[in-house]
Amino acid sequence: MIIVDHHRSKEAAPDGAILVNPHVLDSATAAPWTHLCTVGLVFKLAHGLIKQLRDSGDPRAFEIKLRDYLDFVVMGTVADLVPLRDENRILAKHGLSILRATARPGILALMEVSRLEPGGGIQPSDISFRLGPRINASGRLADASLSVELFLSRDVAFCREAAGQLEAFNKERQEIERRISEEAEQVVEEKHMGDSGIVLFGDDWHPGVVGIVASRVSRHFNRPAIVLGREGEMAKGSGRGLFGINLVDVLSECSDLLSSWGGHPMAVGISMLADNVGVFRERFNALVAARMGDGFGARELKLSAWIELDQIGEPLMAALEQLQPFGQGNPEPVFAVRSVRLRKRPEVFNERHFRFTLENSLRQVIYGVAWKMAGRLPPAGQPIDIAFKLVWNQFNGRRMLQMQVLDWRPSA
Repeated sequence: MIIVDHHRSKEAAPDGAILVNPHVLDSATAAPWTHLCTVGLVFKLAHGLIKQLRDSGDPRAFEIKLRDYLDFVVMGTVADLVPLRDENRILAKHGLSILRATARPGILALMEVSRLEPGGGIQPSDISFRLGPRINASGRLADASLSVELFLSRDVAFCREAAGQLEAFNKERQEIERRISEEAEQVVEEKHMGDSGIVLFGDDWHPGVVGIVASRVSRHFNRPAIVLGREGEMAKGSGRGLFGINLVDVLSECSDLLSSWGGHPMAVGISMLADNVGVFRERFNALVAARMGDGFGARELKLSAWIELDQIGEPLMAALEQLQPFGQGNPEPVFAVRSVRLRKRPEVFNERHFRFTLENSLRQVIYGVAWKMAGRLPPAGQPIDIAFKLVWNQFNGRRMLQMQVLDWRPSA
């Protein structure tokens, strides 16, 4: 048996099994393949097998163009949040070009329900926030084989039907996550605001969706979070961490309380007897607190550069294109402008977001959008500082440069 996996675990591989995992060699911490996720490892294993078969003259090996499968590799690599550096960067960069030109009926159907236009505009963020959640939705709520069948099928009608099912699962998942997230945040505010490491458990929380809830809780409170749901006598769930806190190391000191666990420093999956949750919460909180120290994890937004409005344009975007693909370990640059004034009040849309326009010194209009920030509108006519990313907004075959606001403040 060959086991291919990228997660870290303190457990030994089963006797007689071959384990393909980048973390089995302590000397490999700086190797270019250290952070490959499982889809990257499978690609490398297949590459090695094909090379060996070609060397032996097997004609089947010459019929396979492994490059054609890089669309799957980039989707898995980006969605698994591994660093887009070294070999991951190479696989993701070439994989994006394959994905943009894909002819697979399953992927095209998935793009259609995700409201993505095939072609040159697909970015890693589209995988993270559109394709990935829909691919995962069936496995979280029902049977993951639906996504597998979607990718393997050449039947256009079946692919559209399967993609529609994934869309329905995804909407159901979003509603479940929204409810659990609201309950989880309320529990933290009422009972655990003083905890350095947050552990939450709900009897009626679906174990298949608590990973995303853990991400939201961790981001919202800026602390590592474990969120668990009940499955019989067991509490099962996921954890999300902060940079500087290795969840694998923390859980290794709680292993006597856990039935199973594994993952990587920023994301883990665990299960334990529901009766152990209280003791685990106390130990997890103490271990995280010891690693944080004073002042660890203060919320801040790191800027790549302060720029002028006149610098925003196609030349800057062309330069940024050379740094692609952006993602985990190679974050998208965050820019900021000082003392700009909105000529009119921002326009709220869908009750949660707002859009606005600015003008540079050449009286060229710059469009901006702020997601989920309608509750904090900047004033018109007053100087403000804005932190943002620059993105191309693709819609109906048109492309428009847009500021995507991350935060704003009154100018000093």
